[in-house]
Amino acid sequence: MAEKRQSKHIKLTSHPGTGAKPIAINWGAQDPATRGPVIATLTNPDHRNVIGTHSGSYAVYRALAVAAKALDPLHIPDLTNTTPAHLLGPHPSWFDSEKIVSIDPYGAVVANVFKDYLDKGYDIRPTIAVTQAHIDMPEIVQAIEAGRLQVDGKVLKNAREAPVVKAAIEPVWYLPAVAKRFGCTESELRRTLFEQTGGMFPELVTRGDLDVFLPPIGGMTVYVFGDPTKLSDPSVTLTARVHDECNGSDVFGSDICTCRPYLAHAIEECIRGVQEGGVGVIVYFRKEGRALGEVTKFLVYNARKRQEGGDSASQYFARTECVAGVQDMRFQELMPDVLHWLGVTKVHRLVSMSNMKYDAIVRSGIEVGERVRIPDDLIPADARVEMDAKMAAGYFVPDGVVPDSDELTKAKGRNLE
Repeated sequence: MAEKRQSKHIKLTSHPGTGAKPIAINWGAQDPATRGPVIATLTNPDHRNVIGTHSGSYAVYRALAVAAKALDPLHIPDLTNTTPAHLLGPHPSWFDSEKIVSIDPYGAVVANVFKDYLDKGYDIRPTIAVTQAHIDMPEIVQAIEAGRLQVDGKVLKNAREAPVVKAAIEPVWYLPAVAKRFGCTESELRRTLFEQTGGMFPELVTRGDLDVFLPPIGGMTVYVFGDPTKLSDPSVTLTARVHDECNGSDVFGSDICTCRPYLAHAIEECIRGVQEGGVGVIVYFRKEGRALGEVTKFLVYNARKRQEGGDSASQYFARTECVAGVQDMRFQELMPDVLHWLGVTKVHRLVSMSNMKYDAIVRSGIEVGERVRIPDDLIPADARVEMDAKMAAGYFVPDGVVPDSDELTKAKGRNLE
């Protein structure tokens, strides 16, 4: 494949870019008009200034709807009354091209800040939506019954209603800075993304002038407890958890891991923190099975349970690596971006035992105070092996806490958060 230089990138193909020169995106610019809108339209290819399309993996369902004649491919959303229920930002971190590299900070307010472009007929779509809701979890009811939480009519309206501001966020990657985060060249990142998606996005290698990519992956949801404006105030105690999706536990209550118990514990801590004058936030990432996927996760479950001697801490991560080839593909380098988007500069109470998450947050410039582990009485019996293995593998272990398993020494040295 012939190579030639176009713009600042090494081209991996001789196929030239086509169409009119798109509106430039100046990542990190403070003025939205200077920064430029993210335009992933399929209705006017000449307007496109990014690689990929909106909705992540759901774009395939959009294609099915078009193929089934259920959706007009030229439909453009009517954004009337869709503006955020609560404005978040802007914050100084929005204007740092290296602080936020995987989210469009202006993604929730395109109808306002890019109105001039919309009026001219540009198909610009939000990548963030902010709304309000109430959450209802049996664990909250149990915490009230146990006396750990109190209904106050505000933070907890009643045992079944905890008000939140929540935001849904689609990933938007600024490729030069993403590559820097992962310690590779932009050309390497583009080529690998192109190859490992089976050539789904040829513009990665044919359009070196396009710096922004909308990857076909799941995004995240943010749940804010209390006043969202306090998230950026380091003098207000912030309780936070960054949680990676586990459908089996989070939704269906499977007891082979600690995911839902830890999530519920973090929500309880957030509510208590708000009642004591602070603010709380839960960030829920779609990274099922350590981003290995649910099929791989279930295969590993079988392999662990059926191995000679049964499930064990010493082989917990080894079985994952045998099936998947790697222990974990979450790579938390991009995770802190959402905290920067919220304006967070200090997390006073991080409800997590993960060193990988802690290290990523601190490396990004956010201060972390106390780290809160899951109470032992919330760990399901079948998840004890998981917890012992994680502790031995380098998870945060508070002073005085001794893991239970006799096999921990066999598991030591495994490098997984």
